[in-house]
Amino acid sequence: MSLFRKFASVGSATMASRVLGFVREALIAYTLGAGPVSDAFYAAFRFPNLFRRLFAEGAFNAAFIPLFAKELEGGGAQAAQGFARQVLSVLLFVLIGVSAIAMIFAPLLVQTIIAPKFIEIPEKFELTVLLTRIMFPYLMAMSLVAMLSGILNSYRKYFLAAISPVLLNVVLVAVLYYASLTAASPSWIGIAMAVGVTISGLLQLGLLVYGVRRTGFNLQLGRPRLSPPVRRLLWLALPAAITGGITQLNLLIGQIIISGQDGAIATVNFADRIMQLPLGVIGIAIGVVLLPELSRALKEGNRTTVQSLQNHSLEFGLGLTVPAAIAFMVIPVPIVALLFERGAFDRDTTMVTAAVLAAFSAGLPAFVLNKIFTPSFYARENMRSPMWFAGINAGVNIVGSLILFPIIGVVGIAISTSLAGWVNALLLGGLLYREDQFRPSALTIRRVVLIVSGALVMGILLWLAMAQIGTQLLDAALLVRIVLMLVVMSAGAIVYFAFVLLTGAMDRKQLLSMIRRNKKPG
Repeated sequence: MSLFRKFASVGSATMASRVLGFVREALIAYTLGAGPVSDAFYAAFRFPNLFRRLFAEGAFNAAFIPLFAKELEGGGAQAAQGFARQVLSVLLFVLIGVSAIAMIFAPLLVQTIIAPKFIEIPEKFELTVLLTRIMFPYLMAMSLVAMLSGILNSYRKYFLAAISPVLLNVVLVAVLYYASLTAASPSWIGIAMAVGVTISGLLQLGLLVYGVRRTGFNLQLGRPRLSPPVRRLLWLALPAAITGGITQLNLLIGQIIISGQDGAIATVNFADRIMQLPLGVIGIAIGVVLLPELSRALKEGNRTTVQSLQNHSLEFGLGLTVPAAIAFMVIPVPIVALLFERGAFDRDTTMVTAAVLAAFSAGLPAFVLNKIFTPSFYARENMRSPMWFAGINAGVNIVGSLILFPIIGVVGIAISTSLAGWVNALLLGGLLYREDQFRPSALTIRRVVLIVSGALVMGILLWLAMAQIGTQLLDAALLVRIVLMLVVMSAGAIVYFAFVLLTGAMDRKQLLSMIRRNKKPG
């Protein structure tokens, strides 16, 4: 399967999850709005999510996949199974301990880390503590899911691991739909969603266990011990934990700063949910596929393949995220209104959320560049450089948030996050270039310039459309707004893709390879 079709395989699965995520967020907006219960749920969910990114998806996969790929290539399936068995035993032991401690000291965590200013509202604080305790087992399940996903990805089985997050949204949509039918109280809805999060984690774990067994991989538990391979994994995972979770860390910092403003946390989450659609479909697809592919190419000493993988990833990533970022910055208000403005989600909330979305979108290409550049370091087992750059990233975000939030409110948090993302991307890309580990080809540079040009042309078209029919996009009947938005977005997409195809910014064969059905999906 070609690189672009692998991206498409993961991206299509992620798209399904993101679409259901929109349904979930729309139901939350309808039933709870940007109020105290939604604030409490998002704040509580952020903490296990942060640990999941730090210890599971970020640190674990970054360290585990290169080592597992080496065992698989060098020693075969038996050596890889032995390594995975040792890691699983230690991982499970650590997760049980961390989860138990976190659940016991949940009030302290909420008061000092999750949302310190919630302490001023006792009911909100107590609900956040309860939801944190209910959802923390999700961390354990998802950390094990991350390991199993790493095994499947190393075997070039990408689809099942990518589709498993759909189960989270399926469960939560079912909970919220039932709540909307029964007119349940907001607190009951929050608790039911927290229970649903934990149940979904167990379902995802069961699905991945099934997937790994289908490959013939025999994974068993043993006595936890710090063997040399496990110590090597931990040594690599420590700096990767800082790097892999930087986006969540930045969002957590912003959450702490804005926790005193009622509804601010929910507003940021609604905007982030929209931005996560292109970031998830494109950025995560690249990150999932690129790391094991680069690890194999480096193991084989194939420098030509390494450079080709990085060039094609850059073209693919920017080719789809730059136009998405432009669209979110030019017409954020009708997008937010169409997706969320109903029930408890009013026009004032729409305007604030749209401003946050536009500010986040300015950093969208940078977030994808980070997904492209970081695997180049991890595949070479260089975890330290991204760690130092992550520290600079966090510093820029903290300083920017502290300066901008008192001046322009919650939008300042999004601006700081985007700025920090660009700083991180420039540092990562600059070091790869200086060390001659990645230098974009002349063709790739030309294509990127044309991609940006095509996106700007599309942006002008969207701006003109907004000037002409902006009122109808906001205030017409729902069906009319859906049709108008489809027409506007389709026209923008046609203009953009016509431009990039006619100028050679994108290869028509590569685009066709992504949409052509693969008979043996990864």
